[in-house]
Amino acid sequence: MKDAGKFGWIRTSHRKKLVFMILAVTLAAVLEFARLGVLMTLKSEYYTQKAEELHQRERRIKAKRGRILDRNGEILAANEVVCTVSVIHSQIEDEDKVIKVLAGELDMDVEEVAKKVKKVSSMEYIKTNVDKETGDAIREYELSGVKVDEDYKRVYPYSELASRVLGFTGADNQGILGLEAKYDTYLAGENGQILTLSDAGGIEIEGSREDRILPVDGQDLYTTIDVNIQKYATQLAWETMIKKEAKQVCIIVMKPDNGEILAMVNIPEYDLNNPYELNYEPDEEEAGRDKMDLLNNMWRNFCINDTYEPGSIFKMVTATAALETKVVSLDDTFTCQGATVVSDRRIRCHKTTGHGTQDFTHTVYNSCNPAFVEWGRRVGVDNMYLYMGKLGLLSKTGIDLSGEAGTIIHKKENVGAVELATMSFGQSFQITPVQMLRATSAIINGGKLVTPHFGMYTSTSDGSVVNEFAYSSTEAAIELDTSEKMKTILEGVVSEGGGTKAYIEGYSIGGKTATSQKLPRGSGKYISSFIGFAPADNPQVIAMCLIDEPTGVYYGGTIAAPVIKTLYENILPYLGIEQTEQLEK
Repeated sequence: MKDAGKFGWIRTSHRKKLVFMILAVTLAAVLEFARLGVLMTLKSEYYTQKAEELHQRERRIKAKRGRILDRNGEILAANEVVCTVSVIHSQIEDEDKVIKVLAGELDMDVEEVAKKVKKVSSMEYIKTNVDKETGDAIREYELSGVKVDEDYKRVYPYSELASRVLGFTGADNQGILGLEAKYDTYLAGENGQILTLSDAGGIEIEGSREDRILPVDGQDLYTTIDVNIQKYATQLAWETMIKKEAKQVCIIVMKPDNGEILAMVNIPEYDLNNPYELNYEPDEEEAGRDKMDLLNNMWRNFCINDTYEPGSIFKMVTATAALETKVVSLDDTFTCQGATVVSDRRIRCHKTTGHGTQDFTHTVYNSCNPAFVEWGRRVGVDNMYLYMGKLGLLSKTGIDLSGEAGTIIHKKENVGAVELATMSFGQSFQITPVQMLRATSAIINGGKLVTPHFGMYTSTSDGSVVNEFAYSSTEAAIELDTSEKMKTILEGVVSEGGGTKAYIEGYSIGGKTATSQKLPRGSGKYISSFIGFAPADNPQVIAMCLIDEPTGVYYGGTIAAPVIKTLYENILPYLGIEQTEQLEK
């Protein structure tokens, strides 16, 4: 029997499905109408903007990058007005003429220009960093579809000066290396835009208004660098490298009380205005290497990116730890017979006949290895690592340059008698030059561990300060009494010990020499170095010189100490550091 009603002939199960389908379609329709309502009301502004964007063409206006200046306002990195030439394919009326003019004015290959001009795209860049004169010449042709926009190119007035510190920028003016990269957030600014209305085919609407979002200039960066000291240190490093036929020469000049770096030199430097050109002619072995590998090596800052064995300069740390832990006094003596034996290892003194009996102070003057093996033994492994840590030698300095290398050292539990002995006079571990300079500063400034740095503050173009940079420091890394004793001892190293070639009559200078053998042992390659500070009783400046692989005489006291002497003879009066009473040598 059939069901009664209009749809009585439909089976009950089918009828339920039909009702469900009708309800589903009705619900979908309601939801779609609701969605349209939302689009037309709540989101109308959003989609109106999107529609306008479809008919807007955007061209970027580069922000003017902030300058980099030395502490006295001397410009180290600036900007030059240049042009960016681009084409809009849909607006070009005479392709052949555009190709001919652009290839000729821009000195580019015709085929390269033709490929870009004929490419169907919303906009195609032909060439960036075009000099303004050429850009103006192209404008005069009034070529449809050709845009010439002004922007900025980074320029370095001193070319190579402080190249491995400043770094450089890329094609779109972003920082690549050095301070340019570290402070890019402040220097970069914000790019602007040129917005023009176009029709659906991409053709600009004639008579339409051109909207501009103006760029925000970057902030100027004032650094701790003193360009006069940087220049002189650079000249001195070049002379030293040529004279000693060395691989490279580095000089760092810093204020020991606050870590402000007045100069950092890595010779040979490279041309910041042409950073992708090698600063030397590769030999046969290097010629087969990838050019980027060679460039990366050229850009390295040895003072912070590479480690080395510090050698005898580290004896300052051992001596400090020995005084701090009171395992020695100034009156303690050691008899040097020219060598000492630790386990099965014979460790020689540089004076093969021995120094005889010396008090603690004179073991530092004489840089006697066997004596420092004994002082290190008394200090012990735990305290050696403790004071290396206190003086910042087990951690990075936090300098405001990227790529800082860390300490390479044995795990404390793996240090035996031989390792402790060699560590005591600066072998069997590696640190960076700036780590050693920082540690020495703490030893002679009363025990304050500072952060070496370049950035002082940023400002607007009118000189209004925006950001002042602060750097961490640690007080009382060592006791004041220990620092006073070490200053007196290190002054004696220069006045009568191994650093006499850094002595300047009328000035009180302290310091320590080193001659570090490069790995592998027996290679015959050395790093000669000297750290000196002045005045010895109240240090206001500290400087370090490293000569990498000198030929001929390679002793630090003989070839590195005189470099700092010459540096100080010129910069101490400039810094206003007056001569003290004449000292007897």
